Amino acid sequence: MNWIADAAAWLTDPAHLQGPTGIWTLVGQHLAITGWATLVAVVLGVPTGLAIGHTGRGRQLVVGFSGAARALPAIGLLTMVALIAGIGLIGPLVALVVLAVPSVIAGAYSGIDSIEPVTRDAARAMGMSPMQVLWQVELPLALPQLVGGVRAAALQVIATATLAAYVGAGGLGVLLFRGLKTQDYPQMLAGSAVVVALAFLVDAAFEVITRVISRCAGVGAVAQAH
Repeated sequence: MNWIADAAAWLTDPAHLQGPTGIWTLVGQHLAITGWATLVAVVLGVPTGLAIGHTGRGRQLVVGFSGAARALPAIGLLTMVALIAGIGLIGPLVALVVLAVPSVIAGAYSGIDSIEPVTRDAARAMGMSPMQVLWQVELPLALPQLVGGVRAAALQVIATATLAAYVGAGGLGVLLFRGLKTQDYPQMLAGSAVVVALAFLVDAAFEVITRVISRCAGVGAVAQAH
């Protein structure tokens, strides 16, 4: 229990909040790493998942790649990429994107794949082109699961981004590695608590977004179908 009290005291100490290695600075770095890695994963993963779900082509290849990428050890991948790209931000970003893309692809693909064939048939019978079916019918219905995939990717990146400090890229992992080096366990516990709190906040934000989209997507798709 003393560690918890000490961690709370460390976390609320004004001296630890400001400065180049203060908590607020590290939170900003952590969010920046998470945001960029998730954004790149979305740019790469969403079109891939939508294309696979819509056409059914390349399914086995991408599913195999996604499974292999998810099985990669994060610390090993990050170290390997950092050795190639050098110390800094590029290595962690590449590694985090590789780890996040499978969840985004899975969300986009499963969202399209879960749509009833009769829905697509009805849209085609109305004279819609394949692209119109994708954008006006399939995508609105797939949005909740697509956002769920992005949500899973973002949470994975938030947790794994703590390892970015291992190769000098900053973020909240600085508190963990610095505390480990100096045996400052309250600092490590405080850093872990901030990461957990950040993950809860991001998850809550995605929960709100998912609920709003779930309510709007079905209404929009029905309106397009009619």
